[in-house]
Amino acid sequence: MAAAGGMTPATVDAVEELTRLYRELPPRPAVEEVEAAAAVLASADAEEEARLAEIAREEEAARARAPAQGVAAELFDVLLEARRNSVRLRALQQRKEAAHVVELERRFKLFDELIQRASRVVSPGGGGGARGGGGVAVVDHEVVEVEARRNPALVAAAATEIDRGSRGGLGLEPTSVSSLRRAASAGTDTEKLGLIQVASLIESSARKGTTELNLRGKLVDQVEWLPVSLGKLQDVTELDLSENRIMALPSTIGSLRYLTKLDLHSNQLINLPDTFGELSCLIDLDLRANQLKSLPTSFGNLTSLANLDLSSNLLKVLPDCLGKLKNLRRLIAETNELEELPYTIGSCTSLVELRLDFNQLKALPEAIGKLENLEILTLHYNRIKGLPTTIGHLTRLRELDVSFNEVETIPENICFAASLVKLNVSRNFADLRALPKSIGELEMLEELDISSNQIRVLPDSFGHLSKLRVFHADETPLEVPPKEVVKLGAQELVNYMKNMVAAREVSQNQTNKRSFWTWFVSLFGCCKKNEGLGPVPV
Repeated sequence: MAAAGGMTPATVDAVEELTRLYRELPPRPAVEEVEAAAAVLASADAEEEARLAEIAREEEAARARAPAQGVAAELFDVLLEARRNSVRLRALQQRKEAAHVVELERRFKLFDELIQRASRVVSPGGGGGARGGGGVAVVDHEVVEVEARRNPALVAAAATEIDRGSRGGLGLEPTSVSSLRRAASAGTDTEKLGLIQVASLIESSARKGTTELNLRGKLVDQVEWLPVSLGKLQDVTELDLSENRIMALPSTIGSLRYLTKLDLHSNQLINLPDTFGELSCLIDLDLRANQLKSLPTSFGNLTSLANLDLSSNLLKVLPDCLGKLKNLRRLIAETNELEELPYTIGSCTSLVELRLDFNQLKALPEAIGKLENLEILTLHYNRIKGLPTTIGHLTRLRELDVSFNEVETIPENICFAASLVKLNVSRNFADLRALPKSIGELEMLEELDISSNQIRVLPDSFGHLSKLRVFHADETPLEVPPKEVVKLGAQELVNYMKNMVAAREVSQNQTNKRSFWTWFVSLFGCCKKNEGLGPVPV
C-alpha cells in the first residue's frame, strides 16, 4: 500500500487499468432514462395483468357457449393458453429494452462503489474518498494529488475520466450521454420511437414543464400502450398521439388536468379508462378511426368539451351521459353502427353541427327539436323512414341531408326551419313520392336535391323559392314541370312554376266568374218561368 508521500508502481498500474476499464464502459443512462425504464416495467406489469384478466373474463363467458358451438374442450383450452402465452411474450418483448437500461444502471452503480473503494485504499486518510448520493460517484481530487508529484499526466487523466463518468458516461459530453435521449428530444427526427424512448421523452418533458407534445406517427408499431408516467405531464395543454397503433391508455391520463386538446385519431383504441372523465378542461377531442365500442360513463364529466369526433369506430349507442355536455358545439359520429340516439341529445343545446352519416339509424328522437342552435344536420346513408315533427323547431338550421335513407314523407312544418339553405332528400328511391306543399316558404333555400325519388309533381309553392340556384332531379320521373324546363336551370324552373300557377289562377278566376253568372242567370230564368213570363234568354 502506498504511503502518504507516493504510490508504488504496482499501485500506479492498478489505477491506470481501473481508468482504462472505466473508459471502455458504454454510455451511462441519463437519470430520466432510468426513471422512464422503471415506469415502462411497471406499466408492462400492469398491462400484462389487465390483459390476462380480460382473457379470464372471456374464458368464463365463452365456456358456456363453447359446447353449443361444437368446440372441443381440449382445443378451447389450447386456444386460451395460446392467448395467454401471446400476452406474456408481448410483455416480455416490451420489458426487454427497459430491463436493459435498469440493469445497465445497476452495473454502473456497482462500478461507482468499486471506484469509491479504490479511492479509500489509495488514500485511507483522505476524508472518505469518493462522495456522492444515489449511487453517483464524485472522486475526491486530494486522492489524485498524492500521485500527481510522481506521474501527473496519468493521475490527472484518471481523475478527469472518473469525474466525467460519474456525471453520465466516460469520455462523453453531457449532451451526448445517450442516443435514447437524443432521439426522444429531437422533435423533427424522422426516426420512430420505441417504448423506452417514449417514456424517456415523457420524463424529460415533465421536468421541463412542456405544454405541447406532438407524437403523431412517431411511435414504432410495437408500442401498443403508453407508460403510466404519462400522468406526469401535468403542464401539457395540447397532446397529439394520433396515427400510431396505441390500443390502451393508462388510467393516469386523468392527471392531465390542464389538457385542452387531445388528438388520438387513427389508433387501435378499444376502450377508454374510467379516469378519462377527469380531463375537465378538455375542449377538443379527436377519437376518429379507432375501434371503440363504447364510451365510459365518466364521459359526461367532460363538461368543457366543444368539439368531439367519434367517427369511424364501432359504436352502437351513445351514452345517456352525453346530455351533460352543455358546451358541445360539434359532434361527428359518422361511420359507426349507431341504431338510435339517446333522448338526452336534446340537452346538448349548444350543438351547431351534428353529423351522423353512415350509421343504422331508423329514426330521430323528438328531442332533436330542442337543439335550437343547430345549423348542420347530416343523416346520409341510414335507414330513416321519417323526420320528427319537431324538425320545424330548428329555426337556425342551414343544411339538412337525409339522402340514401328510406324517407317516405317530409313533415309540412319543415317550413318553419326558415334558415334552411341546403336540402338534400335524394336517393330515397321508391319511398319518397312528394315534397311538402309548404316548401315554398323556405325563402332562403339555395340548393335542393331530389334525385332518384318517385316525385312526379312539384308543389305550387315551388315558385316562391326565389334564391334557388342549384336543383338536381336526376332519375326522378318529374312530369310537372317537364324535364325540358328542369334542364334550363334552377331559376328558369322557379319562374316556370310561378307563371304556371299564376296562369292557372287567372284561368280559374275566369272559370269561377262564368260559373257564377251561369248559375245566377239560370236561377233568375227559373223564377221568371214560374211567373208565366217564359224563360229569359241567356
